[in-house]
Amino acid sequence: MKGDLNPRGEFHPVYDCVTDATGDTPLVRIDGLLAPVTGYPLWAKLESFNPSGSAKDRTAKAMVDDAVAAGLLRPGSVAVESSSGNLGVALARLSTLGGWQFHCVVDQRTNSSTLAHMKALGATVHQITAPDPETGDWLIARRNRVAELIEELGAINFDQYSNQAAFRAHEEGTMTEIAAALHHAPDHLYVAVSTTGTIGGCQRWLRAHDAPTRVVAVDSVGSVLFDGERGTRLLPGYGAGTVTDLSRQVRPDTVQRMSPAQAVDGARRLARTTAVLPGASGGAVVAAYLDDVRTGAVRPGEETVLVLHDEGTAYLDTIYDDDWVHENIAPILEENKQ
Repeated sequence: MKGDLNPRGEFHPVYDCVTDATGDTPLVRIDGLLAPVTGYPLWAKLESFNPSGSAKDRTAKAMVDDAVAAGLLRPGSVAVESSSGNLGVALARLSTLGGWQFHCVVDQRTNSSTLAHMKALGATVHQITAPDPETGDWLIARRNRVAELIEELGAINFDQYSNQAAFRAHEEGTMTEIAAALHHAPDHLYVAVSTTGTIGGCQRWLRAHDAPTRVVAVDSVGSVLFDGERGTRLLPGYGAGTVTDLSRQVRPDTVQRMSPAQAVDGARRLARTTAVLPGASGGAVVAAYLDDVRTGAVRPGEETVLVLHDEGTAYLDTIYDDDWVHENIAPILEENKQ
């Protein structure tokens, strides 16, 4: 990163490459979420300000840097990865810049705008049409297809579910930035989980600095992470159908499992009170925080940071669309009443 002073004497960074703009995302005060209640200092780490629009830019850059350093990835190489969307966009961008081919395996839950984004950047998208027949899980089916493509294409695989670079990216990036901005660690940290790279990296920083922060993993109902019970997961971006290698190294203080309806409610409430438009996982994070305020797990005066992995623009035709919610969420609510 370079920089210069404009005529008003302000410093503005200048980057040699769009990837260099990864990180240093804003930490924004969002106390208005609880209005008219006051006394609960609340911040949002807006990862949508990364170049590809999500926290996965950090993970993708760290994994690619490691693969290049190890001689596994070079111009002309072929790489394949499974993604619910955001990592696929980040890797598609890096493949364009690095001169290697990228194949991304997604499933039917991936947002149409995210698919279009990957394709616009030159990625080849493989969309599976059925979940794993034994478990009924989409993630397992995606990973099975990845294994097939590795053989077919002679490709390398970053394996975001076990790659330690994810921990490093969020220890040295996300959590370091939060603590630097606040000048201390917060009392509570809420992070949506899937691969668990973000929460694992943040927790490593907190433990290394003996911080007393309560770390909350926001998971999906139906996710098997942290001893969860397998079930149908409607929304992409949080939860997992298989216990990831990374998750075995993560020990959150609390696990909150949020339903699709709770994620939708949380996302819409944040948008309409603070003008911050989160994705589905961000909605789940908001819902988990509100639950803890109601139950007293978060007390007045305690400072909280919500990590919002992406923005809600890719979800405008799903969780922010009344017709889609009525068609997809309402049946689940009715089923649960029976």
